[in-house]
Amino acid sequence: MSTLSTTHEEIALGAPDGKPVSNLRDLIDTHLHMPFPFRHNPHEAEAAAGVEAWLDEWGLMAEPGVPAMIARTRPAELASYTSPALDLGLLQIVAHQIAYQFVFDDRAESVGRCSPAALVPMLCESVAILRDGRRPGTPLGAALADLYRQVRERSTPAQAARWAWKSCEYVHGLLYEAVAQAQPLLLRTRDCLSIRSLTAGVEPFYPLYEAAQPREPAAAEVHHPVVRRLSRLSADAAVWTADLFSAVKEQRAGELINVALAHQRERGCSLQTAVLLAVQEINSTIEEFEELYALIAPELSPAGLGCVEGMIGWIRGCYDWSRTVPRYADAALVPVLP
Repeated sequence: MSTLSTTHEEIALGAPDGKPVSNLRDLIDTHLHMPFPFRHNPHEAEAAAGVEAWLDEWGLMAEPGVPAMIARTRPAELASYTSPALDLGLLQIVAHQIAYQFVFDDRAESVGRCSPAALVPMLCESVAILRDGRRPGTPLGAALADLYRQVRERSTPAQAARWAWKSCEYVHGLLYEAVAQAQPLLLRTRDCLSIRSLTAGVEPFYPLYEAAQPREPAAAEVHHPVVRRLSRLSADAAVWTADLFSAVKEQRAGELINVALAHQRERGCSLQTAVLLAVQEINSTIEEFEELYALIAPELSPAGLGCVEGMIGWIRGCYDWSRTVPRYADAALVPVLP
């Protein structure tokens, strides 16, 4: 991994072997450490059809902008890349959840940009459904309640409880994001990264990989400090990698909660340099994940190993999805030199 200056633009914006690269996407591909192989789920096409039918069932496809957004984000493709080993039933739940979070996140961004306070009723409805089992009062709430039902049907009570808890963390993160967007001058890089860990919405998927195992992982494995650290590292690596490719889109939209844009604000550097600084952070995160996994793997059961494989799926899957999804296509249009 090359060393980058954090105070000057003294960076060789090319491949480590000296060969030039032409655009931001190629720059990311060249410098990012990605040791895990590409995989995809053979049920992707069925999951894609199921996503549209499910969103339509709850009235979300009829909302302005949602069909176009789904076409540009391809939630079933992300589900396929991150969850290559799941059966069709669990893959469909993952795809539904990804689609739901895309709709929910875009709605929260739109409402929260006007006023963080205006976002509170929407978030409170979600927390009431997840925490207290309250009846929904909106189409978005009804979709969430149905998603929670699907999770409970395929999970143990403990797994479903972990799913709901992590989903509540994601909901709370969107309020923090709205507050930060309203006060951009007060946002520090470490605060941005903390908020991003919540709004990533990755860790709610991990109990589904527990449910996918032939035997339930032991509680001692699920709550082992090293496994919990692996969960945090994988979620951060996954969403920070997506941030690399989404930085152009989010910069143009005035978004703040993005690891590359956080480095750009802090260093006062070009976007290209900021992306490479973020790549360094991601590479260190993935390397720590590899080291800890090698240490803990001999102690884990096959079910425990299967859960960690689910975490690896998100690291690799977010990379493959982000670099080709239409939503982030602008990364291939930005030249390497600022």
